[in-house]
Amino acid sequence: MSTAAPVETQELAPVRTESLAELLIATERPPRPTALSACLTFGWRAILKIKHVPEQLFDVTAFPIMMVLMYTYLFGGALAGSPREYIQYLLPGILVMSVVMITMYTGVSVNTDIEKGVFDRFRTLPIWRPSTMVGYLLGDALRYAIASVVILTVGLIMGYRPDGGFVGVVGGIAVLLVFSFAFSWIWTMFGLLLRTEKSVMGVSMMVIFPLTFLSDIFVKPETMPGWLQAFVNNNPITHCSSAVRALMDGTSPTTELAWTLGWALLLVAVFGPVTMRLYNRK
Repeated sequence: MSTAAPVETQELAPVRTESLAELLIATERPPRPTALSACLTFGWRAILKIKHVPEQLFDVTAFPIMMVLMYTYLFGGALAGSPREYIQYLLPGILVMSVVMITMYTGVSVNTDIEKGVFDRFRTLPIWRPSTMVGYLLGDALRYAIASVVILTVGLIMGYRPDGGFVGVVGGIAVLLVFSFAFSWIWTMFGLLLRTEKSVMGVSMMVIFPLTFLSDIFVKPETMPGWLQAFVNNNPITHCSSAVRALMDGTSPTTELAWTLGWALLLVAVFGPVTMRLYNRK
């Protein structure tokens, strides 16, 4: 009877296994993003929304064109004798009005992201907390600039001639963008405070319409009743409109420019902390 030959077994070398925790500890982690880089990243995210949904540019293209054409030809003959004369006074005001009115969409975007749960993901990231809000405002600043260029182009075609030249126009747009950036903090607060985007738009319109129409955008305050002049002359929209108009006309807007920048600082100082407090407690 034959017996089976013994099978030789080969001794295997021990395999060293590392746990996931050891791998994470051993791997060098990327540096924490700075406040500036986080703000720019969220600003780029807002711009990408425009790229993928170009319909968002409708309010910064068609709406401003409609405003310029409608108010110039509707009131120009009655208020200044001709539309060409009236547009010299009206266009800087319409520029301010159109850009200020589209700032409310910042609050709508914030409210939409909250409803979709996107903000819950942002709050878990190791980033500077206000960067999400600042990113919204930086992205919307591009929309404000596009609206400004559209309005100026239409105005130039219709006969508007800024005596301040290129420098005055650029200075006026820069002042408007700074003011709009500060003004948008109001709508970020409403976007966090209110529950639906419809309510955000409704409340925003209730605030914007009195401020824009009860200003010097369409007519000079001297033509108004005395009790109304008191409100119009202290309206932040009036100060911004007067500063932009003076810069584009080539005159010195020292007082109005100081008021406009002061209002911008006040809006950020008041509504910035309130917005972030609501954001942290959301």
